[in-house]
Amino acid sequence: MVAIGVGALSLVIVLSVFNGFEDLVKGLYNDFYADIRVVPAKGKRMILSNTKLDSIRAIPGIFGVSRVVEEKAVLNGAFQAIVTVKGVDSSYTMVTRINSPEHLLRGTFTLGTVDNPSIVVGAGIENAAGVEVEKYQYPAILYLPNKQAAKLASEEGLNSYSVKPAGTFAVQQEFDNKYIFTNLPFLQFMLGMQADEYSGLEIKVREDVSKVQQTLQKQLGKEFQVETRYQQNMGLYRVMKTEKWFIYVILSLILVVASFNIIGSLTMLVLEKQKDIAILKAMGAGDVRIRRIFLLEGLILGVIGGGIGMFLAVIICMAQVHFKLLKLGGSTFIIDYYPVTIRWTDLLLVGTTILAITIFAAWIPAYRAGKRSFSLKSTG
Repeated sequence: MVAIGVGALSLVIVLSVFNGFEDLVKGLYNDFYADIRVVPAKGKRMILSNTKLDSIRAIPGIFGVSRVVEEKAVLNGAFQAIVTVKGVDSSYTMVTRINSPEHLLRGTFTLGTVDNPSIVVGAGIENAAGVEVEKYQYPAILYLPNKQAAKLASEEGLNSYSVKPAGTFAVQQEFDNKYIFTNLPFLQFMLGMQADEYSGLEIKVREDVSKVQQTLQKQLGKEFQVETRYQQNMGLYRVMKTEKWFIYVILSLILVVASFNIIGSLTMLVLEKQKDIAILKAMGAGDVRIRRIFLLEGLILGVIGGGIGMFLAVIICMAQVHFKLLKLGGSTFIIDYYPVTIRWTDLLLVGTTILAITIFAAWIPAYRAGKRSFSLKSTG
């Protein structure tokens, strides 16, 4: 029972900690990515008239629509850094939480105008380019590709403009080391784009996302690709799901090893109870009844041990949630404690696994006990 209990406790705690980190990562991605993204099926640009945008906004379930333009650029501060600059309109803060206090480290989420542009940079880019928001000492210059130039390698291949750093955000390292934000009209001007030309739309949904996605795809047609947040980060979600199953399989080996204790203890019990088995058979008990006795004994060991282990695991996880007992080492993490999320599906999975392993382990000695022949004379 102790062996099964330790295995169950370990499995529940590790899966719960993994769930906590998974929820944390998904929460950060949810703050950066919109519920739905619309991009052109081919190429990098698409044209949407105001009439088309109004028809999209009128779709039931849509809360907000933001127009965006993305392009690779070079940011020159005290140092140079290659960045992805994202031009967004005033509705962008409605569809994401990039400007929330927990993500905005310094300054404000101010993007300026066409003639006086400002940028909001990721924390990693702030360090890499030497662009200090609160100590604006070096003029920040943004270089963007000139689509009109015959050769990008020539002097005319890049357009440049002086920009003012207004804020610094920190969401997740992948975003902090890559993105800067500015206003949409300025980026369209720098790239020579028309006012109705965009890289994509980012949409916040208040109702069923899949239903809104289907409606949008039907309305826009095959020229556009409508993606949910899951589809935008399909690789990430698949990796996290695969890792969880891998962890489950590895930790289940603990229970498999613990099951050998059940096999050994029940085998010894069969040897010790030879006389009792012989008496029962003499009284008319069949092989099936004898088998059930030892199978039930194994189930009792597994259920009690597993139940106690799972109960203790839930108590430990709840204590971690409320009191943050176990801290993370270092000071560079978003949180300073191990996140924990208990899911009833995991408890059901662990319980089913314990039951299956216990039945298999108990069946071997139980089957042997039912098939063996015992003599009262030989055991007396």
